[in-house]
Amino acid sequence: MRSVRSFEVARNPVLRYVLKRVTRYVVTLFVAFTLSFLFFRLIPGSPVRAFLQSMRRQYGVYSTERNEIIDEYNRVFGLEGDLFTQYINYMQQLLFHGNLGPSFLNFPTPSQVLIMRALPWTIGLLGLSTIIAWILGNILGSITGWKRGSKLDNIITPIALFVSQIPYYLLAIVLVLVFGYALALLPTKGAFDPAVTGLADYIRSLIIHGTLPALSIVLVGVSGWIISMRSLMVTVLGEDYILYAYAKGLRERKIWSRYALRSVLLPQVTGLGMSLGFIVNGTFLVEYLFTYPGIGRLFVTALAYLDFNTIQGVVLMSIISVLTATLLIDLLYPLVDPRIKSGA
Repeated sequence: MRSVRSFEVARNPVLRYVLKRVTRYVVTLFVAFTLSFLFFRLIPGSPVRAFLQSMRRQYGVYSTERNEIIDEYNRVFGLEGDLFTQYINYMQQLLFHGNLGPSFLNFPTPSQVLIMRALPWTIGLLGLSTIIAWILGNILGSITGWKRGSKLDNIITPIALFVSQIPYYLLAIVLVLVFGYALALLPTKGAFDPAVTGLADYIRSLIIHGTLPALSIVLVGVSGWIISMRSLMVTVLGEDYILYAYAKGLRERKIWSRYALRSVLLPQVTGLGMSLGFIVNGTFLVEYLFTYPGIGRLFVTALAYLDFNTIQGVVLMSIISVLTATLLIDLLYPLVDPRIKSGA
């Protein structure tokens, strides 16, 4: 029976393709987890000693039984024993219990609790901003590419080239100075006004507070999508099927939307999937600059306090999101690429 199933897998190119991608995903994930563990354990300095020093500075906590306290914290934080023992315990807790260990920053709250609290804010801000930027960028990029050399192209393309080279955080600082301080039109800190009551006022406060960080992401993102879509659109202008569509007497708008745009949209969809996969990586400095309670702010704060359980959790979440997005894109290719179905 096993040999028959192996023969069926070998004969089915799509199934063989899927198994290969899933196996690669699992192996890469395991290697990434291992390297992440080793990297944070090999960083110079003791996070427990840094934690006790911060407690002493902030609260005046000091004990003559310092070594006993350090040993106990090492046990609690999974730093007890040699490196191999720590690795086995870490993988057991992570894979079978989903436990990253307690946070140094908010002891004894588990690090995964802090990450799960911050994750919806990052997904909401960056996910929506990425989709808006993708839609606007592809529309404008396809139009400028289709109307290559027109007045619209000569205006939009240089602006897009310029804005796309500006880092997110630098554009965010400019927006804060202009709209937050010079014009005083929009708030520059927080995700909402804690004084608001009622669902409608809460949603309005969310939108107002998220406008500046989202705008800094959208403007740079739109510019990048404009450039890539314009380049793709220009390459198909002289294709035979476009000329044939003109010869048939089809309207230009129909040729643009049904022939040219649809033929170049697949690489952009792939790019969108990768961008959504990098949402957890996000724009850490933008969230920190606007005091937005997302993964970025949590990560930067954890770095300042050497909260390596939380840092490691954010890194692992980023790895999982990127690898999962890559896997989903790979699994969707057989639906659109006939060469995979035929085993070509």
